[in-house]
Amino acid sequence: MEKSCPEHGRFKALLWRGSIPIEKWVRNKIPATIETPNTLVDQGCPFDCGLCPEHRQHTCTALIEVTQRCNLNCSFCFADANRNYDQDLSMETIKLMYQSVMNTSGDCNIQLSGGEPTLRDDLHLIIAMGHKIGFSFIQVNTNGIRMGEDEAYVKQLKEAGLNSVFLQFDGTNDEIYKKLRGKSLLAIKIKALENCQKYNIGVVLVPTVVANINDDDLANIIDFALDWAPTVKGVHLQPASYFGRIPTLPDEQKRLTLGDLMDKIEAQTEKRICKESFSPPGCENARCSFHGNYSIQGNKELIPMNQRSQCCGVEKAEEGARKAKAHVVRKWSGNDLESADHLEKNSEGQSKDDWDSILDQINCYSFSLSAMAFQDVWNLDLNRVKDCCIHVVNTEGKLIPFCMYNLTDKNGHSIYRNQ
Repeated sequence: MEKSCPEHGRFKALLWRGSIPIEKWVRNKIPATIETPNTLVDQGCPFDCGLCPEHRQHTCTALIEVTQRCNLNCSFCFADANRNYDQDLSMETIKLMYQSVMNTSGDCNIQLSGGEPTLRDDLHLIIAMGHKIGFSFIQVNTNGIRMGEDEAYVKQLKEAGLNSVFLQFDGTNDEIYKKLRGKSLLAIKIKALENCQKYNIGVVLVPTVVANINDDDLANIIDFALDWAPTVKGVHLQPASYFGRIPTLPDEQKRLTLGDLMDKIEAQTEKRICKESFSPPGCENARCSFHGNYSIQGNKELIPMNQRSQCCGVEKAEEGARKAKAHVVRKWSGNDLESADHLEKNSEGQSKDDWDSILDQINCYSFSLSAMAFQDVWNLDLNRVKDCCIHVVNTEGKLIPFCMYNLTDKNGHSIYRNQ
């Protein structure tokens, strides 16, 4: 992308690189209509987020940042956590945020984030409140430290109705964690997985992928995830974006694109996972992400459940949002572990060969592999902003597209965060 500014001149940003041409990574949609916008169009995109009437997609996931405190000081941090020492949000404020999401977007998926949300001792009450208001799926975005150290806390979250954990997981060796997170963390993350397994909480592993640090560990991360199935439901890659707290300004040649990641996965897995198994998203803009859905067979073999050739014609964006929400609820929540443990036997000890066995296989041993390339100030595309389905809720109850909420200039100034 080439941009020109009267004040700052011309510059370029890398959008795509890889064996799949960018012009073929397309999924045509009929825009959705925001029926109950929270803001009016005044200055135009991206200054009227809330959502405004010009937004083109419904909310799939709403993020509520329940604290800005954190127990790490990572080199990459969207929220620039620990810089803002304001008090945690009150329960009354969180209730108003929940209600605003329900009024604007209905029963979408909720992600409780931060900072590090598990630093709140009342997180279980926040989860229970969300379910009481009417949200079916609530996920916690966490580094896993407390969930590994405090089993009773994990049990408390489960009893409150926690459906899923979005677990920061950057690699399979501690050298990666030392570089990105400042300390060895692999052992505590494994303990967090053990506790989630014990209390039947579905987990998605979420690596921040940085060139020359962990972009050669993708196959190892996937294999690790498969070893932990069905507790681990998939891997969601996030190539590093340059907003919030970052170690340096971007070197565009080292920026990782979706095309890069698809090629690296195919190469590192020796084509056990082929790039043809990945599809553009049906919910957000096609150039925001990719996803692949698989069935786990013996010896960790992944059988693709979707092919890119299926994505043709023109779809309704709102239908894509509906399917995306349903997929997350169905595929990322915890399983009935009895069903998983007894997949091959029925109550009389006989092998299953009927439809129940097929359903058990689909529900217990499905696996998702996806990536989302968030935008920063260098590669921002307003068409992608208008198609965003992941919205951060601010304390006024406005829903801000994720990339816009976190966007910072080269000096760290925000348009929306902390405003």
